[in-house]
Amino acid sequence: AHRHGVIHRDIKPENILLHDGSALVADFGIALAVSHAGGNRMTETGLSLGTPGYMSPEQATGERTLDARSDVYSVACLLYEMLAGSPPHTGSTVQAVIAAVVTKEPTRLSEHRKTVPPQVEAAVHRALAKLPADRFPTAEAFSKALSEPITAQAAAMLTAGFVPVPARSRRITLALGAAAALFAVLAAWGWMRSGTKPGVNRYGLFLRAGEGLAPVAGNVLGGRMALSPDGRRLVYVGKGTGDRQLWMKNREDVRPTPIAGTDGAESPFFSPDGRQIGFQLNGKTVRILALDGGAAITLTDTANTTAGDWGDDGYVYFEVDSGIDRIRSGGGPIEHVFRFSAKNKVVGTEWPVVLPGSKGLLFRMRHEGQATSDYEIMGMTLPHGEAHVITRGVYARYATSGHLVVVTSDGKLLAIPFDAKSMTLTGPPMALFEHLEANPFAAAVGLSNTGTLVFATATQSSSREAVWVTREGAVSSIDPNWKPEGTLNAVALSPDGKSLAVELVRGVKADIWVKQLPSGPFSRITFGDSSFFRPTWSSDGHDLIFLGGTDVGGGGAFAKQADGVGQMRKLYSGSMNFGEAVQSPDGHSLVLRRVASETGSGDVYMLRYGDTTLVPLLTSPAREIQPTLSPDGKWLAYSSDESGTLEVYVRPYPAVSSARWQVSTAGGRDPHWGHNGHELFYRSGKDDFTVATVKTAPSFSVGEQRALWSMAQFPPTGPTPVYSVAPDDRHFTIMRQTAATEPTELIVTEHWFEELKARALQK
Repeated sequence: AHRHGVIHRDIKPENILLHDGSALVADFGIALAVSHAGGNRMTETGLSLGTPGYMSPEQATGERTLDARSDVYSVACLLYEMLAGSPPHTGSTVQAVIAAVVTKEPTRLSEHRKTVPPQVEAAVHRALAKLPADRFPTAEAFSKALSEPITAQAAAMLTAGFVPVPARSRRITLALGAAAALFAVLAAWGWMRSGTKPGVNRYGLFLRAGEGLAPVAGNVLGGRMALSPDGRRLVYVGKGTGDRQLWMKNREDVRPTPIAGTDGAESPFFSPDGRQIGFQLNGKTVRILALDGGAAITLTDTANTTAGDWGDDGYVYFEVDSGIDRIRSGGGPIEHVFRFSAKNKVVGTEWPVVLPGSKGLLFRMRHEGQATSDYEIMGMTLPHGEAHVITRGVYARYATSGHLVVVTSDGKLLAIPFDAKSMTLTGPPMALFEHLEANPFAAAVGLSNTGTLVFATATQSSSREAVWVTREGAVSSIDPNWKPEGTLNAVALSPDGKSLAVELVRGVKADIWVKQLPSGPFSRITFGDSSFFRPTWSSDGHDLIFLGGTDVGGGGAFAKQADGVGQMRKLYSGSMNFGEAVQSPDGHSLVLRRVASETGSGDVYMLRYGDTTLVPLLTSPAREIQPTLSPDGKWLAYSSDESGTLEVYVRPYPAVSSARWQVSTAGGRDPHWGHNGHELFYRSGKDDFTVATVKTAPSFSVGEQRALWSMAQFPPTGPTPVYSVAPDDRHFTIMRQTAATEPTELIVTEHWFEELKARALQK
């Protein structure tokens, strides 16, 4: 309108319409009336036209000549009301409002609302200047100032302000305004002389014992932290009443607090306005929660997802087992965004990141058998563009400074100049930090739009230890001198109770090791570039059974002598990935649990040795995990959520379809058979270690059930049990969380964009 010489003269909330997410300025009636009246004829007598609370001072006093800066003032009034809840000037009468518009300075926005960004506050108050010459010359300049970093001049003007005094005349008011403007210029000049750019502020943020990051749950994918767009709130996955829950640390608060209603949550992500948080639950549920209060809302519970992001187009984007989907934050149908083909041996697309304006999407892609260092960061235009490789890395985010922030497989943080429109790299990478936690299963990096960066450092000591626990609950160390470097993810006690097989993660790679009990050597069993995990023993204790062949997920099933001698033998290799493998007591078959990301449930199969055909055992829509066979090999115990909650069930083996018995009654998981065949141990819904007496003849039945001790200090690490049963059925090896006794250190960098600019200038 301004380009055509038309001044609206009546900008107010009622004249701004919203249509399909865009703003439409309506009702040019006053502008039209002035035009039809012949330019200034309607204002020659000092008549003011418009709405008092949104009129510029020159319009309120009946100035004959108005230009675009008058509408800029009105738009600033509108924005002020959106942020503060009321217009900048109010009064009991029209005359009182007009008097305030002409003589009084509006209250600083930050006094109404502390979270208003400084550049927004500075821009609004400049646009509300009494003198048109002190405002932005165009609406475009006003719009740009709202998102650009605050300048020294704007900050000085905001600090100095304009002293409100009673005005005897329009001439006095203008004189005071000119004097205030001169003072602001002088203040800005003095500030600029001493340096105006904010300095980079880097420090370690220590989270106290019990308030730190929760351990990575095995090989389960999931984000561990998120920063609000304005950088004022950090949400992370911490210790919960059960396994884990979300915690929030506000910038102004000394200590973090747990977020109610987020038990079991993973992968937090913020809404564009920073007022809501999204997260994943149980690998298939996407929920959102208002941080100011209210219950969590489920968007979908059939997503098979572990990570997501919230675009400014109102959609929540999340990865699924075959690509990327999205759903509106208010609910609705799920829409496909990207699908990959199994022909290309793609096994996962993770960590979706929506670019500003929701015009593009970043995500990571993995291929079968691919090394971690070769994982690809992909980009595509939304909603259905072609995906292409941008660079390599285990995790990436977009920085509003115009960089792609990438975590590499060796724990380095890179910043690469990046054009978000074409989604191409525009310059060489800059290595910024080292020793990041570069676990490909769990990202621990947060980045705000305002240039605050937070990340977790790598740790060399395990956050878990293996201990003995008696039937009465007494805890003792397996070997006080045994402190493995890495993270324990699984333990399995040999049938004779003399050796302990563990999955040990170092950096981004997992291997199988064996500890001779009680104080013998600790020996590595698997070698190579691939990861190997979740060991179990053959019934005679001669072999270890484990999974591997890829860096993430299941892959093939393997066996190797427990003493490390000889080569690995492949027991299964096919198109399916498995997360658990248990050999039958007679050594003739293998029970395999498929990874949930492929099925959404975790189906269970049987493989007879010498055969290549998998026999389905449990393939219902429910989630069926943690299969374990009785000592005589005739009964299969497992956990299933077919009732809506994980419970422990027992079926005959291998004829599982003939009958089924439920063992637990109020939640249950992690079943293990006792060696006598008459007891079944499991973790109850109340987090108690429970033993159930069972009979298998003449038919299966469940007798007395008794809680032995609390498992609160032994949190789950994924869909596999964290304990093993000793031959006497009175001792148990179990993984205990040790991270709660130590603080977590996060590295925080504020004004990080200034560091990027300085590095670019050095180059």
